[in-house]
Amino acid sequence: MTNIWGIVVSYLYIFLVIIGAKMFEKLGKEASRKFIHIMLGNWWIIAIFFFNNVIWAAFVPATFVIINYISYKKNIISVMEREDNEEEGLGTVYYAISLLILSIVTFGVINKPEMGIVPVFVMAYADGFAAVFGQKIKSKPIKIGENTKSLAGCITMFIVTFIITSAFLRYTGVPLWPVYAIVMSLFATIIELFSVKGLDNLTVPMAMYIMLAVM
Repeated sequence: MTNIWGIVVSYLYIFLVIIGAKMFEKLGKEASRKFIHIMLGNWWIIAIFFFNNVIWAAFVPATFVIINYISYKKNIISVMEREDNEEEGLGTVYYAISLLILSIVTFGVINKPEMGIVPVFVMAYADGFAAVFGQKIKSKPIKIGENTKSLAGCITMFIVTFIITSAFLRYTGVPLWPVYAIVMSLFATIIELFSVKGLDNLTVPMAMYIMLAVM
């Protein structure tokens, strides 16, 4: 029964996030998109609380892989799509794919859903705030091939990732956690810097999970 309630609460939460993004749309399209990007990461806490089966846990992100792809093509959920989708690519789809993969692996393969906290929160909060502060703070642009990031965004990515990883590693009792947190934060920042067209929503969380798994 808790799994069914998990589905209900999940969709209700996602619906409320999309409604909330409408208010941020007054501040600009990017504000509404980043609100969704950041807030949807909190779904992982709902998943940990309610789901005890990998099938149920994977159901919600699996449906949003499809929904997000249709929205990307048809602009159905306008608050989360850019006017020029070519710039973002399949970023929203990659986001859902990452949640799906992490759900299958952590709820099913290793049965440790808490291992998804860092990858998901880094994708949601670190990457999300990096984009926000990268646009709000004037700083030196960093151009890598077709990809252009800002110094402020990169610094924000590193700091927020460090906060997330430090909290998790210290709580779980990992020795030398500050060193690991610095390495993971630097790695996440570099990967985000080189990822183009929304691929960071896939590459960053997958890299964070791999680094946690090999500790």
